[in-house]
Order: sequence, then C-alpha cells, then structure tokens
Amino acid sequence: MKQLLRLLFFAYSCWLLPLAGAAQLAPLAADEAPPTLPGTAVFKLREGVALTYVERALGQLAAKRVVQKFPRAVPPSADLPGSVELRTIYQFSYPTELPFAKVRQTLLSTGAVEYVEPLYQRAPLYQPNDPLADSTKTDGQYHLKLIKAYAAWNLSKGDTSVVIGITDSGVLFNHQDLRGQAKLNYADPINGLDDDRDGYIDNFRGWDTGDNDNNPTASVPRSGLFSHGTLVTGTAAAAADNGKGVAGVGFKCRFMHIKIYPQTPEGAFGGYEGIVYAADHGCKVINMSWGGVGGRSQYEQDVCTYAAVNRDAVLVAAAGNTNAELDFYPASYDHVLSVAGLSETDQQTITYSYRVGLSAPGNQILTTLYDAEDTYAAVGGSSFAAPLVAGTAGLVRSRYPQLSAAQVVAVLRRSADDIYGIPRNAPLVGRLGSGRLNAHRALALGTNQTAVRVLGRSLSKPRLLAGDTARLALTIQNLLQPVQGLTLSISSLSPHLSVSSGGTATLGALGTNATATVPVRLSIAANTPASTRAVLRCRFTAPNGFVADEYVTLELNPDYVVLTANNLHLTLTSRGNLGYDSGNAEVGASITYRNSPVLLSEGGLLVATGPAKVADRLRGVPSSRVEQDFFSQQAITMQTATAAMQRASGAFQDSLPGQSNGRTLGVRVRQRATAWAGPAPADRDYVIVEYTLRNLSPDTWQTLHAGLFLDWDLPAEAGRNLAAYDSARALGYVHDALNPRLFAGVRLLGPAAPITALHYAIDHAAPTTAAISLRDGFSSAEKFLTLSSGRKQRTAGAPNGSDVSHVVGAALGRLAPNDSVTVAFAVLAAPTLAELQAAADAAQLRYAQVLPTRPTASQQASWAVFPNPSQGRLQVQLPGNAAAGSVLILRNNLGQPVRTWRVTQATTELQVQALPAGVYLLQWQLAGGGVLTRRVVLQP
Repeated sequence: MKQLLRLLFFAYSCWLLPLAGAAQLAPLAADEAPPTLPGTAVFKLREGVALTYVERALGQLAAKRVVQKFPRAVPPSADLPGSVELRTIYQFSYPTELPFAKVRQTLLSTGAVEYVEPLYQRAPLYQPNDPLADSTKTDGQYHLKLIKAYAAWNLSKGDTSVVIGITDSGVLFNHQDLRGQAKLNYADPINGLDDDRDGYIDNFRGWDTGDNDNNPTASVPRSGLFSHGTLVTGTAAAAADNGKGVAGVGFKCRFMHIKIYPQTPEGAFGGYEGIVYAADHGCKVINMSWGGVGGRSQYEQDVCTYAAVNRDAVLVAAAGNTNAELDFYPASYDHVLSVAGLSETDQQTITYSYRVGLSAPGNQILTTLYDAEDTYAAVGGSSFAAPLVAGTAGLVRSRYPQLSAAQVVAVLRRSADDIYGIPRNAPLVGRLGSGRLNAHRALALGTNQTAVRVLGRSLSKPRLLAGDTARLALTIQNLLQPVQGLTLSISSLSPHLSVSSGGTATLGALGTNATATVPVRLSIAANTPASTRAVLRCRFTAPNGFVADEYVTLELNPDYVVLTANNLHLTLTSRGNLGYDSGNAEVGASITYRNSPVLLSEGGLLVATGPAKVADRLRGVPSSRVEQDFFSQQAITMQTATAAMQRASGAFQDSLPGQSNGRTLGVRVRQRATAWAGPAPADRDYVIVEYTLRNLSPDTWQTLHAGLFLDWDLPAEAGRNLAAYDSARALGYVHDALNPRLFAGVRLLGPAAPITALHYAIDHAAPTTAAISLRDGFSSAEKFLTLSSGRKQRTAGAPNGSDVSHVVGAALGRLAPNDSVTVAFAVLAAPTLAELQAAADAAQLRYAQVLPTRPTASQQASWAVFPNPSQGRLQVQLPGNAAAGSVLILRNNLGQPVRTWRVTQATTELQVQALPAGVYLLQWQLAGGGVLTRRVVLQP
C-alpha cells in the first residue's frame, strides 16, 4: 500500500516558549477580539416579544435579510434545567458603513431584545510539526498507545449508532480510511427534494453551513483550510481493522461532516450553525477544532448550551495553540470540554487555562490527508488533541448509553492520568485540566466513580470593584455515584481576592445528579489593579478518597467605573470614552436613566488643535475602524463612594508628537467624575465630568479645542431623535420627535474664563456630500469641524426626527508647553425639558461651589474681598505675584456667570451695582490652574 507521508507546516506557529507565571491570570485585553463578518449581526428577542416590536428599528438601520436563525430548534424544557431558546435569535445584514455600536444601540433601545452581537469569524487551529520527527515509523500512531486506546478497544469498539459531528473545513469522503465511516442520511437522497422535511435539501452526507449547500466535501485548494477537516476527521473516526493506513479512536463510531468554512464569495463562517445542525441531526459528540482568542459572545454561548443541554451532545473543543494562558472560544464556554495539546512526553507546549478540562497528545498525530485517497500526515496542535477526546467520548457513549453528556464529560475527566508530576507541568496545576486522556480507564471505570462539579454561580454585585465585598453563591452538582461526607474548601489563588467567610462547607450526602448551593463572602483588595482576573480553587473531598479541584475565574476591578449615585448611571472608561470602551459592549454599561434601556451607543472626549491634529477613541474612517489615540496612564477608579456621593478619577494621554511623526498632539488628560444623590431632585439627574488637559509637547498650542461627542439613541426609537441647543446654558440636548418623554444632553460648565462655547449637531442621514456625514465614517477633519464651528449647527433631525449625535465643547485658547487647562461638562437626563434645564442649572451651581480645586486655609486667606455685604462695589485685593493673568468670575445662585473680569494688577474694583440683590459666588481663577471661591452678598 502506497502511503505518502507528508510533514505539514501550518500557520499560527508557536513552540516551546518560556512558561508564563503562576496562579493569577494576565490582565484583560479589552481591545483583543477576533474578526467579525462585516455588515452582519444577530439579536435575540426577549421572552414573549414579537418580531414586530423591532421592525421599525430594523427599518431605520436599512436592515435586510432578517431571518430566523434556528426556526427548527427544540424549545427549552422544564425537565432540562439550563436549557435555552434559540428560535428567538434572528440574523440580519446592515450597511457596512454603520458602526456596529450604532446597530446594537438602535436595537437595544427598543427594550425588546436581550442582546445584539456581531458574528465572529473563528479560524481553524494548526500547529507546526517537528520537521526532524520520524513519522514513517511503523508505530507512527504513538498516541493510541499513550492514551491506552488499544486496551480500551478490548472493552468497546464503539457503535455505528453513535455519531461524532465534525465541524470543520471540507472532508475527502473517498479517502481509503474514511470510506464507509460517514453517517449517511438515507431519508433524504440526492434528488433535489427535502424528503425528510428537515429544512435541508439533499443533506445525504452532512451539510455545508459555510455556503448553505449539501456539499461538505469541497476544500479551498492549497489554503490553510485545505486538509484540516480531513485531518481532524481521521483522528477521531478513521476506519480501524481495515488493513489500511491509520485507526481513529472512535473505531466503529460514525462521523457526520459539517463544513463550516465558505467555498464561495457569498458564503460566511458557519461554525455555530454547524453545531446546531449536528445537535439537531443526532450527533452524540461534536468536535470543534477551531476558535479564536477573546470576543466572548452570548449568542455563541446560547448555541453551545442548546447543543449540550437541550440536545444532550458532548461538545469537545481545541483550547488553542498559543503558548500562553488565555481565553479561547468556543473552548472556554460553559458546557464545552476544552482540550489542551501535549507533547509526546505529556509536556505542556501550547495553550493552558483554568478553563481547560482535559489534555491529550497534540504533536505528531498521524492521520488522513486530503491530497489523495491513500495519503497521510503527521500533524500537531490542539486541533488534533480534541478529536482524540471526541473519539473516546464516542466509545464511552457506546458503552454507557444511559449517561448524559455532562456525565460523559465527568467520566473522561475523572479517569485521566495525572501529568502534574512532570517538571514542566508542575507550575501549571489546574491549567491542563484533570490530566491526560486515558481511554481505557474511562471505559473500565465508567460510572463507578465520584464526580462533583461547580454547575453554576451567581454574584450579589454585577462588578467586583477594588475594596468591595460581595456574596458568591456556587451551585454544586454530583454527576456520578452517590457520595457521602462531601466537603468543599474554597481558597483564592490571587493576592487581590480573599474568601472572608464560607470558605469551608460540609455538603454531606449527594445523590446522582443532586445539587447543593454554597454561599461564600468575598473581599477584593483596595489596591487591586484594573482588569485583574482572579481564580478561586474549589477542592472537593470525601471519605472514600475522592479529591478533585474545580476552578472559578472572576474579573476584578474592570477597566471602567459606573457612577450610580442617582437617577443617571454613567460609564466612564480609562481611555476617554463614555458609555463603552471604544464601542466595545463588553467593556462598559452605557448610560441609563431610572432603569431605562441604554441611551448611548458611543461617546468620548475629542481634543484637537487642527484638522490633522485630533485625539480621540471614537469611530474613524471607515466607521468600523476605531481610533486608538488615547492610552491609559492611571486606570479609572472610584475615589469616594458613599450613599450620597461618588467620585472617580484616572488619567490617559496620546503619544508625544516625536513618537508619531508629528501626527499626535502630546496631551495628557486627568479625568474626574462626580455624582450626587442630594435632596434636591435636580441633583439626581446629572453627573459632572471634568478633564484637565496638559500640553506635553514642546510647542505652544495657539488654539486648543475640546468637546464631548455623544451618539444618543433614546428609546423607544433611535431614528426619531432631535438634537437642539439651549444657548443660555451652553446645553446641547436630544429627545424623541414624536414622544418626548425623556431628554438627555450635555452642558458645558467651564472653564469660566471667556471662551467660545460650541455645539455641533449631526444628522446621521445626511448625504456624503454634507459637511459632516457619518455614512462613510468620521474623519479627523470632520471631528475638527465640529470643534471649531462655534454654535452654527445647533439642531439636527428636524422636523420628524432622525438618528442624531452632537458635540458639546469649547475653544480653550492658547496653551504653552507644560501648561494645563480644565474643561468640565454635566451629562444629564430628565423626563422633561424643564427638568433637564433645572438639572443643568443645579450642575452649574454645584460645580461652582464644590468641584474646582479646593484651597488650603492659607490660600483662601491670601486674597481679600470687601466690603461684604456690598451695595454696588467690591474691592478685590490679590497677592501681587499671583494676580497677573488670572480671572475673576461672579456667579448667581444658579451657578451661571454674570460678570467676568481679567486681572492685570493686585487691586481691582468690581462694579456690580446693576445686579439684583442676593447671594453670589466670586471665583478667582488662577493663571496657573486652580480656583478659589468666596461667598458675597449684594444688598439693595
């Protein structure tokens, strides 16, 4: 027999790099996400809501091809706790020039959908094999001996009724080791008809969810996808005992091939559709040797839950091929058995994680090749470790058909060989799963084992912040043999997280599939860095000798804060965004008002000195691109958090001009935000956000511009909003054109020195020929235009409403190197315009009284104001060395400036006789920064 043994070199190469650290995961990478399918998204309707509730919103988005994604999915059942509904998920397309953040916000603002998500494009996994390895040796399938497959086959050779679904690139059905191994659908022969009425025409040999046709054979010639599906299929299900080539672990188990990568330009990645197809068509095991880092998706989790819980399929996925600790999807989803790849000597070589459930050989795996009917290759990576586990799962399901999918996974994990005694693996305890696959022990022990898992968890708080305490409730389930005297010990593997109470629990007796709940009190250290991940180890023990560890990963101190002291809940990130971090819905909670749907799809600070000198983290050109100008210097954290007040602060900057060929400004920004829950209703409707801008460049900025861009989408219809401007208050606001039951906006509060306030309203429906059109993105020149046009563009969306946004800010004047200036805004919402204006006035007064730099007693005493009370004239005496260049501002009891004087000498007389009697605030704004305030009384 001719065998062409090829050593393949694949992409994504990583090999035996130095091991990373120990128990604490690396900080979250907020920007890291896999590519998405342009102009395509999915949404899930809330329970009991009809599609008609979102049709207007879809029309505003010019959505097309709105289709029910899984119309034939089985519904959730009370008999299957945790089962999910897939029939309410819809897919649609939208113009690619629209940023996804806008699409998501438009639909969320209807209040009718649970989530809106892009479709991530997950790649197949490859790992380069060693070119010096001898893959021509007669015992080339060393892995079968290592995992005890030969001994396992003495107990069970599988069963043709057990089908392993392979979701991958195309397969060569006619390979000599795959012929007769495919599960064929004789109920739907190839005749152009849907004979079995399952919604798929002629799905005789599986399906192609990438191109939505019945040809799962095709592969893209000579691409990275060329042989992957055939290689994976042979690893799990190549024919055994046929006197040819190799043997798949599954032996007699059949495979169903679902091709998930497109062959045509019209196609798209169909991995999750492939999972549903396999689950709905009887696959007891589903293999997923593909995925990507980051981009966690509730849609993808729903699909996995459906297949594992609703359809009782064992889901097996490759854990990734990067020599690092990271989250890889779909392997890291709940109900998925994540498989890490090992060397021939059981050493870790690629991805490790606390989400890994099991390890298997992942190097020099000899398997079937697509090139010809009698070709083979030795390949490596977790792509080929996973189907070894999938094949073994098929054997277990054949021998123990009464077991559920979760119980099969428990059998595989509990019967694994310990590999943590190997020196290279010792620092990674818990991150290579329960050990290396042992197929014989899995079949021999079967249900005669104890297996307890953490089934679920719930936290008393949505976010775990530095200095917090929180309650964690863990749901524990016993999957196999009844156990007596079960105890649980919970400990933290992170210095930033501690278990303050409930760390030890006596669970006693638990029957098969029985559950128990364990409450735990957690404490988060005050010095916890932003976006820290911490791990809890849950150690189960029982008198029968049972010992097992489960791990729970928690995110601590996420890289944003949400000020929730009053009616308005505002997200502020560490890099200048409001609402979400750069449009990423996973980082942030938008803006809400009195438990409303989210109100803002995108927002953030704009700073500019010219059309080519603009710094921001907002959409660019095209709209799908996000500018990355600002980076965090000091993570945003809550400095004060009481029932009456919250205050947060942080710092960020862009690059110095010398590091960017002069394209950047070189600005450092200190941001602060404050919210109150005061007795006055108006104090409950705003949050004050303040930015101190410092010139780090060697050049004097002749005119510095700064403003907030906010893309509001007010419920219930984001495409029916109007933007307007109250010039008396420097207040830009937005409301619904037909049903104005909620108003939201921004007021410029300062600086108080004479400046040019600005407001630029933008209609998103404006053609590309308009001065500013967001249809083709938001360019630097357009951003500068919004900051430099004063208040000439005061309205947008008239008369019937449109999708609108606006920029509110100021021209701040000249700024020398290392000088700074502070600009402040109130972000507001209220049920009526009158209440919004009252909140804006209250914010101005509050800012005048409280927020400017607090003076020391000696500073406050360094200037004099007399007579006080006064009947028309005020004398102000300033220290001579601080007088020149400073400004005096007189504010009324609403905080509005009524008089402003530039100071040129130490003694200044203020003429105020024309003003009505009352209490005023006189502020001295120092030239070098800082504000001192005195209360003065004017008498009749």
